[in-house]
Amino acid sequence: MKRAKGIPEPLRQWQESGKGLVGEVDQRVIDAMHPADAADHIEELGLDEQVKFIKQLPIRDAADSIAEMEKYDQRELVEKLNLGMAARILEFMSPDDATDILEGLDDDLRESLLRQIKAEDREEISTLLTFDPETAGGVMNTEVAILLEDLTVDQAIASIRAEVEDKSIPYYAYLVDRRNHLTGAVSLRDLLISRPGKKLKELIHNQHLISVTYEVDKEEVARLIGHYNFLAMPVTDFEHRLLGVVTVDDVIDIINEEASEDMQSMVGAGTDETTDSPWTYSVKKRLPWLVINVANSAISAWVVHLFEANIAKMAILAVLMPIVANQAGNTGQQALAVMIRQFATEKFDRKKSWNAVFRELKIGLANGVCISLLVLMAVYMLTDNSALAMVMSGALFIDMLMGAVVGGAIPIILKEFGRDPAQASSIFLTTVTDSLGFLSLLGLAGIFLL
Repeated sequence: MKRAKGIPEPLRQWQESGKGLVGEVDQRVIDAMHPADAADHIEELGLDEQVKFIKQLPIRDAADSIAEMEKYDQRELVEKLNLGMAARILEFMSPDDATDILEGLDDDLRESLLRQIKAEDREEISTLLTFDPETAGGVMNTEVAILLEDLTVDQAIASIRAEVEDKSIPYYAYLVDRRNHLTGAVSLRDLLISRPGKKLKELIHNQHLISVTYEVDKEEVARLIGHYNFLAMPVTDFEHRLLGVVTVDDVIDIINEEASEDMQSMVGAGTDETTDSPWTYSVKKRLPWLVINVANSAISAWVVHLFEANIAKMAILAVLMPIVANQAGNTGQQALAVMIRQFATEKFDRKKSWNAVFRELKIGLANGVCISLLVLMAVYMLTDNSALAMVMSGALFIDMLMGAVVGGAIPIILKEFGRDPAQASSIFLTTVTDSLGFLSLLGLAGIFLL
C-alpha cells in the first residue's frame, strides 16, 4: 500500500541527537515506530545503508518493515542481503508477503532462498507461488483461524487463544468439516456472546455462505468484499476445501494498485511503474507505445496532407484545427474515464456496457449542440464569416459526438479482444479524434468554403 512519506517523530528525535541515519539503532526508537514508518526511513537510505540498518534490527522488526516497502526496494534489498539472513526474514513474514517478494526475484535466487527456508514454511510459500498473482489464490493469506464445526463455543475460543499468536488478526473463524470443506464463518463477536456449550454448527444455521474459488480475478474479489461489506473473503478450491482468505487490507492494496495501473496503462506507461522504478525499466515499458503513437499520429498528419491545398487557400483553417481536435479529445477522455471506472468497480456486463456507450452518445449530442452553438457565435463575431462559422460549428459537433462514442467504445472493444480495457486507450482515442476532427473541418471547408 502507498504511504505518505515523512520521517516519524521518534526517528527525527534520534537523528537530532547526532546519531545520524545509519548509526547504531536505538531499540527504543524502533519499538516506537510503526513498520510502515520504518519502511519509509529505509527507502530513503542508499542500498548499502539499508543493509546496515536491517542487520541491526531484530529479525521480526526487519521482516515487518521490509514487508511494508515498495516492491522495487524490497527486491533490491533482499538481493543485497546474504542468503541466510534473507531466508530468515522471509520466514518471519506472513506467507503471502513472502510470496510477493519471491515472485519479483529471478528464478535462481528464488530457488536458493527457498532451499534456505525451513521445510514447513517452504512448502506453504511454494504452494502460494503456484497461483496466478492476479487471482484470489495469488493474494490470499493462509494464516487463517480454522475450526471444526463440531466444536463447542468454549472449545473454539480456547483453540483460537492457543493459535492466535501464529495467525493474522482473525476477523472471522472459518468452520470446516472433517474433510476440510468450508461450511461457514463466525465472527469473533458471535463466538464471545454465544453460550459456552453451544455447537459451532448451530451458529451457522441457515447462513448464506459467500466464498470464491482461487482462480477468481483479484479485482472481482475486491468488488465482492465491498459489495457484501465483509472484512475478509474465504478462498476455496473447486471441491470447496478452504485454502485461505483475502482480507480487507489486501483489498485496499488491490484497489490502489488497479487504480494506478489503469491510470498509467491509459497513457502507455508501465502498469507497475513508480518513481522508484529504474529509469531503464520505464524506458522499456514506455518506448513501444511511444513508437505506436508516432505511427498513429502519422495517420492524422496524412489526413491534413490530403487537404494541404485547402489550408493554403484559407490559412485560418490551420488556426481552428487544434480547437476541434482538443475539444473532441477532452470529450472522449471524459467518456473513457467513466467507462474504465465501470470496468474497475463492476463485473463486465456486455449489454450494460453498450448501453453506457449509448448514454455517452446522448451526452456527446447534448454537449456537442451547446459547444457548437457557442463556437458558431464566437467565430462569426471574430471573422464576420457566416460560412466559416457554420463549418467550424459543424465540424466541432461531429467530432465531439464521435469522441464521446469512441471514448466509451474503446475499452469495450479492448475487453472483447481479451486485452486490458485501459491499455493505451488514450493513445488510440487521440488518434481517432484528431483524424476525424481534421477530416471533418477540412472536408466541410472544401465543400462549403472553397
